[in-house]
Amino acid sequence: QVQLVESGGGLVQAGGSLRLSCVASGLTFSRYTMGWFRQAPGKEREFVAVISWSAASTYYADSVKGRFTVTRDNAENTVYQQMTSLKPEDTAVYYCAGKGMANQEYEYWGQGTQVTVSS
Repeated sequence: QVQLVESGGGLVQAGGSLRLSCVASGLTFSRYTMGWFRQAPGKEREFVAVISWSAASTYYADSVKGRFTVTRDNAENTVYQQMTSLKPEDTAVYYCAGKGMANQEYEYWGQGTQVTVSS
């Protein structure tokens, strides 16, 4: 049974930082591309960042580029998202997701962690 469990969310003031973690189990983590997504109230889920299975490649949404950094530790089956210079518009539920090397779509999703940025 595959599980992705996010943690690290919380309430932070604008300009602050948070580090999200996502621990995976039940899959060969090193063979999965891992992504971060978010969904704000009343809005559709949107892509935030992605990291390749080897960590050789990362890609970010324009809205977070330069502020967020995605990393992974394949030995710990964990992907991280360091978020700095947070803005109120970053408020959302953040989800991690994984997709196998041959897949176009994300197969597995976590339950999400709430990030709230106050102004």
